[in-house]
Amino acid sequence: MPRIRQQNVFAAQWTPNGGALGAPDLTHPDNQVFGANVFSPAVQRQRLPTDVFNRLQDTLARGEALDTSLADAVALAMKEWALERGATHYTHWFQPLTGSTAEKHDSFYAPTSEGTALAEFSGKELIQGEPDASSFPTGGIRATFEARGYTAWDPTSPAFILENPNGTLLCIPTAFASWTGEALDHKIPLLRSMDALSKSAIRALRLFGDSAAQRVFTTIGPEQEYFLIDEQFYFERPDLYTTGRTLFGAKPPKGHELDDHYFGSIPERILAYMLDTERELAKLGVPVKTRHNEVAPNQYEIAPIFENSNVGSDHQQLTMQVMQNVARRYGLVCLLHEKPFAGVNGSGKHNNWSMGTDTGKNLLEPGDTPHRNLEFLFFCAAVMQAVNKHQGLLRASIASPGQDHRLGANEAPPAIISVFLGAELERVFGALERGETSETRAQSFLGLGTPVLPQLPKHGGDRNRTSPFAFTGNKFEFRALGSSQSPSLPNTVLNTIVAEAIDELADELEKALQDGPQAGDPLRDSVLADALRPILQRSYAANKRVVFGGDNYDEGWHTEAEQRGLLNLRATPDALPYLVSEETVALFESLGVLSRRELESRHEVFLEQYVTKLNIEAETAASIARTMLLPAAARHLALLLEAQLGELAGETSDLIAELTEAIKRLETANLAENQPEELHSHAEFMRDTVIPAMAAVRESADRLEKVVADDIWPLPKYSEILFIK
Repeated sequence: MPRIRQQNVFAAQWTPNGGALGAPDLTHPDNQVFGANVFSPAVQRQRLPTDVFNRLQDTLARGEALDTSLADAVALAMKEWALERGATHYTHWFQPLTGSTAEKHDSFYAPTSEGTALAEFSGKELIQGEPDASSFPTGGIRATFEARGYTAWDPTSPAFILENPNGTLLCIPTAFASWTGEALDHKIPLLRSMDALSKSAIRALRLFGDSAAQRVFTTIGPEQEYFLIDEQFYFERPDLYTTGRTLFGAKPPKGHELDDHYFGSIPERILAYMLDTERELAKLGVPVKTRHNEVAPNQYEIAPIFENSNVGSDHQQLTMQVMQNVARRYGLVCLLHEKPFAGVNGSGKHNNWSMGTDTGKNLLEPGDTPHRNLEFLFFCAAVMQAVNKHQGLLRASIASPGQDHRLGANEAPPAIISVFLGAELERVFGALERGETSETRAQSFLGLGTPVLPQLPKHGGDRNRTSPFAFTGNKFEFRALGSSQSPSLPNTVLNTIVAEAIDELADELEKALQDGPQAGDPLRDSVLADALRPILQRSYAANKRVVFGGDNYDEGWHTEAEQRGLLNLRATPDALPYLVSEETVALFESLGVLSRRELESRHEVFLEQYVTKLNIEAETAASIARTMLLPAAARHLALLLEAQLGELAGETSDLIAELTEAIKRLETANLAENQPEELHSHAEFMRDTVIPAMAAVRESADRLEKVVADDIWPLPKYSEILFIK
């Protein structure tokens, strides 16, 4: 048996890890673990003095500044709770511009003069920490020698316990800022954008006569796609463990063309992993709802219930961390790269976004008669207006090297940002634009052709899985996020641009109503409807170019989108300049979300990350090709020559020569002296020169993979990685 086949047999074997979960009786309270490791409001109610708890919750509900006099009481209760769960250390858990999370562990215990140790944790330590700001990406906000930075407790996102086989850790979600007060993370802008949208939406709701709502929250429910592969194959692929994706790999005889994996029966090993992951996430209060096989072999999805955008973003970061940690218990590796395997579907993170009031009203719920729901039509029009006006900025918010492999392929939305409304809603807005009276069609039912099956209510419009920004009932699904990225920046952008659009429409409505009846007057509703109708007409007419209900994968759409004047920003260097356009800077500064300096720092950080990640990929590809693939091909050629198989030897020799030349071109492109110094020019060089050079090496190597003897080829193949579970 060839060596690689023995490895395949080994990789296919697994055993349940000690019956860690079993099947507990879930009707027993002791087996209900949801939120067990969270310092939740329920825990706070039990452990905090009543007046402290009430003041804290009232402050959070109103979105006001925290009274620091509460901090000592909260810190004491949090420390005692954490110690009871075995935590010896705490950390300010934050989200720097690396895209992942960061933590510095501090011990609760301090030595005493008597030679013992005492557990201490004060309100000051809870509220503020000081990590090294110069060691994280800052985009020039902090120089290397200027190290001071601060983490600041975010009381709106509850603290939690992370478990380890040898102990636990108290994690306190925090914001991260420079010594000068500028945001160095993703949390601060997200919280600012949520405040901005709330102010704008509340102002609009007052025009509609809603005096009860005091805050509007944006909510998200990110659907996370991922791959699971056996760690045997992962650690035999230097490209995978260095870059997160395979830089080489020929298309296998079977991919996902049979559609047999999607929603298929979940393999036992994978289901065991999923159950374990969900249990760990449940302890952390992450409300996971669904799991299933995705389209590509060895690809899966996990999705939570909606939460407010800040907590949902924190939980999404936790979800990715837990998924990767738990996978190793089962001899698996969880891949979150957007395109770990060429030729099969990549992975995204569908961001389900909505707006709701503190009184329980969903502002994007059309109701039974959307044409009569003035509030819904107003807020829906605002979203369309925002997306149309800021297509480039939305595209920039999801830009990364991994995304450039995925967006635009026939598996994910194109790089063109468009909005899908659905047949019923598009008909309502179309009638509004034409000045016609619209009536909502009565709900119909699907007859399934046999009396033993029930009739199913038929929705007003089908779903469009090819749309990057689709209305899906009472929310918009921003489907273009990458699987590995934090949802914080895309949601910061979305909140901010919608806040602007709400203000613009509210300005018009306020002006139209200024001399009319006030709230509470019986004539107000009819006057409001008359005033709003022309505003919605103008808005939809001005922004309907972004509405598209057809096949976003169709090449014809690219031509049509160009004719409509929509942007098609195919690569990260094309999109990132929209982060720092004068329009973006003016908007973000006017709403207090990000300053020009903060935006410019992010632009620089993202460009640096693009260049750095691609440089790592390029050097890894050149090394693997020269030191692993080329020698393997040479050994195969020697065997053919020895066997006097001249025709096959000639074919292989030509492919080796082609690969050798491609490697030389890539190595030349990788030389620092051949690359521009200016950052944006460097990014364009990587896009225009280095990526094509890598692609040429891969093309030659993948052809060689199909002819070199199986027991000589040094890398596990797609046919093994993707199908051995």
